[in-house]
Amino acid sequence: MIRRLIGFASLFALLTGCSGPALFNALVPGGGYHVLKDVPYGEGTRRTLDVYVPDVPAAGVVVFLYGGRWNSGTKDYYRFVGQALASRGYATVIPDYRLYPEVRFPGAIEDGAGAITWTQFHARDFVPSNLPMFLLGHSAGAHTMAMLNLDPRWLAEQGLDVRTTISAAVGLAGPYDFLPITDPVALAVFGPGEAGPETQPITFVDGHAPPMLLIASRNDTTVFPRNTERLAARIRAAGGIVEERYHERTGHVGLLAAIAAPLRPFNSVLDEIDAFLRRYGGTPRSAP
Repeated sequence: MIRRLIGFASLFALLTGCSGPALFNALVPGGGYHVLKDVPYGEGTRRTLDVYVPDVPAAGVVVFLYGGRWNSGTKDYYRFVGQALASRGYATVIPDYRLYPEVRFPGAIEDGAGAITWTQFHARDFVPSNLPMFLLGHSAGAHTMAMLNLDPRWLAEQGLDVRTTISAAVGLAGPYDFLPITDPVALAVFGPGEAGPETQPITFVDGHAPPMLLIASRNDTTVFPRNTERLAARIRAAGGIVEERYHERTGHVGLLAAIAAPLRPFNSVLDEIDAFLRRYGGTPRSAP
């Protein structure tokens, strides 16, 4: 039954061109949180965000960056993510961001930095001041998360220091080391021309980034788990803090769908994320 649900989510993604986990929004519990909708963090319709605020005292703030091959997706698909994290006490910010062909690399990263900056200065409007801030990304969103966490220049351009702003970061099924690029969509996003190491999160490992948890599926044929293996090995070799988790009974879309309410009792993905964030959430973010 559970495999059929996850498999149907993957099929839904292929047939509709949108995120398969949106299927689970229909089964998301409506209580325990409230939502601030369509809050602008920059100019344009794609620079808005939703905030899921738990009814219990918050344990931290998570900025979630969704995937979609850099050319599709909307925050409206991810109510199940906001509910899942709110159920563990995390206020959750889910931004939209500009997509290809409106922007190419590094447009999504610039927008991710903008959403983090908004959160840094406005989190106190909905949770107590100076709670730790975390990053969470899936697929293309995990690429953005890793670039923001590993390369300090993106938040520095916003006047922030990633090492005092972000307490920890989590990536699900992320592409971190995927040169040479052969996928036509990715070539368009990271082109024109041949993409270089400046597009790869693994390039910027120096051992000083906030702690990272990297979760992958052994059965992922969209983003191969070797991306996670290589990035974790590079961080560890540089003396940084990194943890890895691998799952056998899911795939690329299913790894995120696993935190949805219907599937949560049958896997440990949300538990792994929660435990990691609490382990490294003792240091509050710097005051804005």
